[in-house]
Amino acid sequence: MTLHQRLQIDLKEAMKAGLRPAVVASATQAGQEERIGTLRMILSATHNREIEEHAKGVDALTDAMVVDVIRKEAKKRKEAAEIYSKAERKDLAEKETRELKIIKTYLPVEMGEAEIETIVRKVLGSGVKDFGAAMKEVMKKIAGRAEAGAVADVVKRLLK
Repeated sequence: MTLHQRLQIDLKEAMKAGLRPAVVASATQAGQEERIGTLRMILSATHNREIEEHAKGVDALTDAMVVDVIRKEAKKRKEAAEIYSKAERKDLAEKETRELKIIKTYLPVEMGEAEIETIVRKVLGSGVKDFGAAMKEVMKKIAGRAEAGAVADVVKRLLK
């Protein structure tokens, strides 16, 4: 099952959970509504990416493309939560944080700095000395399991 299919199935299940009898629904409805909204947002973003890729001649999104979309949405939520916190809008910051928590359940487990460093050392050991070339090679090997910023920090540190 692809990640996109899993998102669609989870949305259907969340919507069905919202249709339970009133006694049960009142306790879970707020959480389900937020989950439904977040899943719809992710599916909307993947649909937009699908349209972009279709214009380029790509028939269907790969899981890597879907993960990229989800990662971008997670980044938006994280930045929004920080902005709301600085503006002392705790209610909105908490909402963004809850959405981020839902989004993160669909992302692969992030690599730790030690794992990233091991891969960077292998790439640099193969003779790559240029920052851009090193980043390109490392990002191919990591394939969405770490943020580019974290990888760039390790590459810069080891190139010095």
